[in-house]
Amino acid sequence: MQLLVDAVQFGASVFVLFLLASYLLFNPVRKMLKDRQEGIKKNINDALTDKASAAKLKELYEGKLKNIDKEAEQILSEARQKALKNEAKIIDEAKAEAVRIIRRANEEALLEKKRAADEVKQEMITIASLMAQKAVAASINTNIQNSLVEETLKEMGDSTWLS
Repeated sequence: MQLLVDAVQFGASVFVLFLLASYLLFNPVRKMLKDRQEGIKKNINDALTDKASAAKLKELYEGKLKNIDKEAEQILSEARQKALKNEAKIIDEAKAEAVRIIRRANEEALLEKKRAADEVKQEMITIASLMAQKAVAASINTNIQNSLVEETLKEMGDSTWLS
């Protein structure tokens, strides 16, 4: 019997120690494990949320990249159109300048032609005065005078009188 009482006493002591150890040791450890488990669940949920938002951002940026190609093509197209307009404007200005240069050259040519005609007239006047001097000096008759005029005209040429 003593053995049985000792055994019950030992069992009761173990049970009390178990309850005490459970209260003092196991419960804090369980609480720590439960908190850690909740922290891990929270980290997993945060990671899933971050992954979902990263997927949305990735999709958004891929869409923007597709649009960037379109925008770049549009910008290049506009630049080409502006370049063509500038080219046409420069060509038109060059043509207008060429027309002005040609017009100025034609005007200068006309002035030069008039100047040459005036010089020819001056030479004719000089020749006529020399002929008059010779005629007066020689006191020649009209037949000789007419032959001198015709000879002078032949020397000068008919084209001088026509221009």
